[in-house]
Amino acid sequence: MSSVRPAPIYRYALLTRASHWVWFVAFFVLVGSGLQIFNASPNLDASDKSDPARRVLAIGSPAAGVGTTTIFGHTFVTTNWLGWTGNGMGSRGARAFGATLTIPGYQDLSGGRRWHLFFAWVATVCWLAWLISSAIKGSLREMVLRPGDVPKLWPMQAYYLKLRETPPPHGIYNPLQKAAYTLVLFLLAPLVVVTGLALSPGIDAIANPLTVVFGGRQFARLWHFAGMVLLLGFFAIHVFQVATQGFVNQMRSMITGWYRP
Repeated sequence: MSSVRPAPIYRYALLTRASHWVWFVAFFVLVGSGLQIFNASPNLDASDKSDPARRVLAIGSPAAGVGTTTIFGHTFVTTNWLGWTGNGMGSRGARAFGATLTIPGYQDLSGGRRWHLFFAWVATVCWLAWLISSAIKGSLREMVLRPGDVPKLWPMQAYYLKLRETPPPHGIYNPLQKAAYTLVLFLLAPLVVVTGLALSPGIDAIANPLTVVFGGRQFARLWHFAGMVLLLGFFAIHVFQVATQGFVNQMRSMITGWYRP
C-alpha cells in the first residue's frame, strides 16, 4: 500500500527569510568586530570604572610566548588560544583574541568600531522588521513561551536527544523554540542593543541616565559582553536543533520558504 506524503507547507515569508540571513551575517560581523574592540582593553570589571579589584575577566600575556585568562581571580594558561595569539601579520604576539576571530584580523581599533557600529544598525533593523512583521501577521504570539509550555520543555529536549520517539504535542513552534525565541527576542536582543547604546560616548553625553541604569560604562560593557556570549549559546543550540531535525529540510524551508512535514 503506497503512502501519500504530506503536501509542503509555506512556512517562512520572504521578509522573515531575508531578515534571518541578514541578521545571521550581521551577528557574526558584530562578534568579530566586538572582539577586535575588546582587544584594546581585554578585561571586564563589575564596577562603574576600571577597577582591578573588581575584575571579572582579564586576558593577557605576562611574558613573551605566554597567554593567560583570569576569571573571577582564577588564572589559567591559554597560550595560543587567548592572551598570546596570532596577530594577523604572520606571527604571534600579546593579543587577547587571535586574528582568526576578529574583524579586521590585524589590530585595528578604529576599523573594528566602524564595522561594529554599521552592522549594529543592520542587526537592529532586522530584529525590529522581523518583530513587527510577525506581530502584524499574528505569528508572534505563537512564539512566546507560556506557563503551559514549561512542563513540555524536558520532553521536547528528550525528543531532540533521541530519548523518546515522539515530541510532546505543540503548535507551530515547540516549547524549546518558544523558550529560545522569548529569551532572545524579548531579553537578550534588547539587552545587547541598549547596553551598546550605553557604551557610546555620544549617547552617554545626551542620555547619561541610560548609562547610570547599567552601573556605568564598565558595567554596561560587562552586560554587553555577557549578552554576546549568551547569544552565541543560543546560536549553538539553534544549530543543534536544525541538525537533529532534518538539516536539509530545515535549511530548504529557510531558503525557499517551503517546509515538508
